[in-house]
Amino acid sequence: MVKPTRGLFSFTVLAFIVALFTNSTKAEELENVDPWEGFNRSIYKFNDVADRYALKPVAKVYDKITPQFIDSGITRFFDNLLEPASMLNALLQGKVVDAGKIFGRFIINTTAGLAGTMDVATKLGVEAMPEDFGQTLAVWGVESGPYLVLPLLGPSTLRDAFSRPVDTYTDPVTYVDHVRTRNSAKVIDLIDVRSDLLGTESLISGDRYVFIRDAYLQRRAFLVSDGEMEDSFEDDFGDFDDEEGWEEE
Repeated sequence: MVKPTRGLFSFTVLAFIVALFTNSTKAEELENVDPWEGFNRSIYKFNDVADRYALKPVAKVYDKITPQFIDSGITRFFDNLLEPASMLNALLQGKVVDAGKIFGRFIINTTAGLAGTMDVATKLGVEAMPEDFGQTLAVWGVESGPYLVLPLLGPSTLRDAFSRPVDTYTDPVTYVDHVRTRNSAKVIDLIDVRSDLLGTESLISGDRYVFIRDAYLQRRAFLVSDGEMEDSFEDDFGDFDDEEGWEEE
């Protein structure tokens, strides 16, 4: 079992590695956020096949046989498990007040909310404020870097890809000693997330790859800016010329 201290040590190590890389890529002035599109599309096709023939059918069965209140409870349970990680990242970003609110939300939902299966905190006015290490790196000044599709894991950016191991270290499920229980929890979480996305697929139009890429980047920009969106992704992805940076496909 990996000790939490190794995860904390990785915060500094990964931040240093990513900072070195993004400083060099910034000097090269990337023409757009997806310079690796050919590679990304090939990985996207692989992921799409794996999803279509493996994960999606299971998610459909899960969605059909699972009562809505149980499905919602499972989603809230796993969301609640990530609150301590959000609190830690909020502290690393200097958001002390937000960290206190996240901690209060975790305590309320863990106790009054029956281990997080009920979102009592939101009803009391304590809204969710998800924070991850990718957002922390952004606050520390690490550039997003190019868009990147990861095998089986899906949409990411270079910065978010480097942050994933740290997010794993801060996920309580990682520290469950019983292997079968730990793996079962991860599988249930994955299927639950995929099931929740079934209803959104009808919103996808045009080039699915481009739609998913743009949706992901907009969502990440929204989270990094704490919802304070501007007219462009300038802060998150650097300065792009209108003619070169965002060509429509």
